[in-house]
Amino acid sequence: MAAGGGGGAAGGTGWRLPGRVLELVFSYLELRELRSCALVCRLWHRVLHGDENSEVWRSLAARSLAEEALRTDILCNVPTYKGKVRAFQHAFSTNDCSRNVYIKKNGFTLHRNPIAQSTDGARTKIGFSEGRHAWEVWWEGPLGTVAVIGIATKRAPMQCQGYVALLGSDDQSWGWNLVDNNLLHNGEVNGSFPQCNNAPKYQIGERIRVILDMEDKTLAFERGYEFLGVAFRGLPKACLYPAVSAVYGNTEVTLVYLGKPLDG
Repeated sequence: MAAGGGGGAAGGTGWRLPGRVLELVFSYLELRELRSCALVCRLWHRVLHGDENSEVWRSLAARSLAEEALRTDILCNVPTYKGKVRAFQHAFSTNDCSRNVYIKKNGFTLHRNPIAQSTDGARTKIGFSEGRHAWEVWWEGPLGTVAVIGIATKRAPMQCQGYVALLGSDDQSWGWNLVDNNLLHNGEVNGSFPQCNNAPKYQIGERIRVILDMEDKTLAFERGYEFLGVAFRGLPKACLYPAVSAVYGNTEVTLVYLGKPLDG
């Protein structure tokens, strides 16, 4: 794909190839190589990013994601192949979680082993220090006494003794306990959430959408596309990671990154 001798970007044969040919060539490349190709010229950028369901992204998704993730409803709210690849890049990290949990082969689901007197969490591979981001989280097993979703810095611990609300236990994390609807930060309860009378309890399998706005420094939640409100304000100017913590043995939690919030 190198340019012809001495012609530069305008004279190289690679830049004059038809878009369909470029798409076929790009479909054999990995994500890092595609990122470099997108910077070469406007045509290459348009071929790569003009259609998020092109053969380029379909092929990359088939190579990168587990078959289970593509054939089940895990990614049902991620409509494009490019979005599915991006979701996998932002999934739970196998290297940044409690030793008592593991990430299942689908790449998106955390399984907590039945370890007594331990609270266990996980962070995603990528954190955010700017922009607006949305992801969804749902429990696929019992919650136990504590089940927390939220955000954490790299410094927040992902394991501790006892059954506690690990997310929100220090000044490095912020969490919503789905069991008692309490908001937690710096080891303190910051009120109940959502702020309404007789707020419904979380139901297993129910997808909660989390919205992090690093411009306004807020964290908000949605349930069933109903906006529940802003849970935390005044977040620090730091790199914040989607995170969860769980206590129930053999329970499972799935997290899927959605991208920019639908409201813009």
